Amino acid sequence: MLTKYQKYFLGTILGIPSVGGNAEDGAPYGRKPREVLDTFLSEAAKNGFKTGMVGDRAGWVEFGKGEKLIGIICHLDVVPVSEGWDSDPFTLTFRTDEELGEMMYARGIVDDKGPACASFFAMKELLDNGMVPESHRVRLILGTDEERTCSCIQYYAAHGEIPDFAITPDSVFPVIHSEKGILQIKLHGKNKNNLVAHGGSAINIVPNHAYSITDGKRINVVGKAAHASKPELGINAITLLAETMEREGVNLSNFPVMKFIKDFNPDDITGVHGGNDYGELTYNPGILNIDKDVCELRIDFRIPASMDCDRMISKIKEKAATYDLTSEVTLYLAPLSVDKNSEEVRKLTAIWERHIDKFTGFSEEYRQLHMKPKAVGVGTYARHIPNTIAFGIQAPWHTDQCHQANEHVAVSDFLQWIAIIKEFITEFTEE
Repeated sequence: MLTKYQKYFLGTILGIPSVGGNAEDGAPYGRKPREVLDTFLSEAAKNGFKTGMVGDRAGWVEFGKGEKLIGIICHLDVVPVSEGWDSDPFTLTFRTDEELGEMMYARGIVDDKGPACASFFAMKELLDNGMVPESHRVRLILGTDEERTCSCIQYYAAHGEIPDFAITPDSVFPVIHSEKGILQIKLHGKNKNNLVAHGGSAINIVPNHAYSITDGKRINVVGKAAHASKPELGINAITLLAETMEREGVNLSNFPVMKFIKDFNPDDITGVHGGNDYGELTYNPGILNIDKDVCELRIDFRIPASMDCDRMISKIKEKAATYDLTSEVTLYLAPLSVDKNSEEVRKLTAIWERHIDKFTGFSEEYRQLHMKPKAVGVGTYARHIPNTIAFGIQAPWHTDQCHQANEHVAVSDFLQWIAIIKEFITEFTEE
C-alpha cells in the first residue's frame, strides 16, 4: 500500500507534462522538463538529500559516505500523448482490476518517472531508517531528454561524476546484457502526383493514425501505438495505410514512398533471418510526411550486436535508390554488450530471482523463461554512461507499457520496484 507521501510525490511528478519542447534560457529541452527536474530536486532536498544540477540538463539526488559511487539512472521526460487514453494522462489515476488489484495510470508511470520515483522512495526509506551507506555514496541521476536525444546524460557523462557501477531501471527484467544498435534513416524524394499523406508523431513510436488524400479521395487508417523497439506489440498505421491504398485501387507505383513502404522487407535487404543471443532485427516506419514539396519517411531500426550495420545501411540506400528515394542516416547508436558472467550481472540476477514470484501474473514456468540475462531493442542510458547496466523495471511477461496509451502498473508491482532498488543499494554498498 502506498503511503500518503508517495501518492503525493507520484501525483506531483506525473502531473507535469514533461514532453520535450523548444530550448529556453536555463531549459535546454523546454520549460516542462526543467520544471519536473526542479520539482523533483526540491522535494529531495526537503527530505534531507544532497542534490545538484549538471548544465541544466540533468540533476542528481545523493546520500551516503565514501569515495565510491553507486548510481541509479532514470529520466523525467516523457513521449507525447497519443489518442486512446481513458483518463487524463497527466493525472495519476487509480483503478481496481479484479485480477491485479489496485492499478496506477499516467503517462510516465512506467517510462520512466515511476521508476525514478520508486528509486527515490527506496533511498528515502533507507535514509529515514538510518540505513545510510558508510562506504559508498548512492546517487540517483535524472536526465530530461532521453526520449529524443539522450544528450542530457551525454552531457552528464562529460561533466559529472561517473558511478563506479550503476543500473538504469528503464527496460525490463532480468538483467540486460545487450542493447541493440539504433539506426534512424530519413528517406526523401519528389512528391509525384500531388499526394498528401501523414502519419506518426515520433520516430520511436509505432504510429496509431495515418491518412492520405489522392484525387480528392481521403483514406484514414487506425493502428495501435507501441514502442518502436517492440513493433510487434502495435499496429503500424503507416504500413497499414500503404496496404489500404493499394487495396482500394490506388496505383502505388505513382507514389514512390508509399510503394517503398508496401514492398519493404528488412530480412531480404539485410540477410538477417531469425534471432540469436542478441535478438532480432526490427524496424518501424515512424513518421510519414508528404505534402506539396515535402516527401519524406523516417524509419527506426533496432539492430542486433551480431549484425554488420554498415552493410545494412548500404543495402537500404541501394534499395531506396530504385524508388528514386535518397537515404540519410539521422541517428546511429552502436549496440552495447556486457559480460553475462560478470559479478555485477550475477548479483543483479540473484536479486531478480528473489523477487520474480512476487510480481502480478507470475507463473512457475517463468523461472526458466525469464531468469537469464537477455538482449533488448530498447536503447537506454546504459550506452551513454560507463559502468551502467539496464535492470528492470517491468516484469517480462507483462505487456510493455512504454509509449502506450493508458500506461499503467499494478501498485503491488510498484512496491516490488521499491524493494528491488533497496536491495540493490544495500548489496552493492556492502564492503
